Amino acid sequence: MSFAEKPSRRRTRSSYWLTRFLFLRLLGLVYLFAFLVAADQAIPLIGENGLTPAKAYLGRIGGSFSSDWEAFLALPTLFWWTLSDTSILMVAWTGVALSFLLLIGFANSIMMAILWFLYMSIVHIGQVWYGYGWEIQLLETGFLAIFLCPLIDCRPFPRRPPPSPVIWLLRWLTFRIMLGAGLIKIRGDSCWRDLTCLVYHYETQP
Repeated sequence: MSFAEKPSRRRTRSSYWLTRFLFLRLLGLVYLFAFLVAADQAIPLIGENGLTPAKAYLGRIGGSFSSDWEAFLALPTLFWWTLSDTSILMVAWTGVALSFLLLIGFANSIMMAILWFLYMSIVHIGQVWYGYGWEIQLLETGFLAIFLCPLIDCRPFPRRPPPSPVIWLLRWLTFRIMLGAGLIKIRGDSCWRDLTCLVYHYETQP
């Protein structure tokens, strides 16, 4: 099958080729903005002279473990072995480059795993700045996307369809996100039940 060739009509009914194509392109867009934000804001927030330096944060956590490897198993991040303003920017801009490749149509499991690990490395040193639910949701989505792609083949329309369990896990993730978002509002401020929160919600949310 050529680079731009779409699957035959017989295969499109069950192969999820269009779903996978659109999902990965949109995920690439989300990753792109996430890494661009990190490249722009990570140094002022968690850099060596930032508001909450990541080096001090990892130092406090690392003191509880006998080795960096034990600390890594407890809090997986690349920055246990190399942490500086330069390394943070290198991780962020590498993520930008890979996200752009994903956005324009290239994807395989190796690339998705690297993207997921790079972003997880940033989230795990982000402290309060990366403590929101959508960061964890992006990591969970990115982890499932690893198994949505072929291991090596990076063409936009690979021959192998995505595994059915991954499709169902993504549906389950979507259900949990939608249900959780609704329950949080119902259990939260009464303005959600009064249908008045949107008067000021967009001006005050993080």
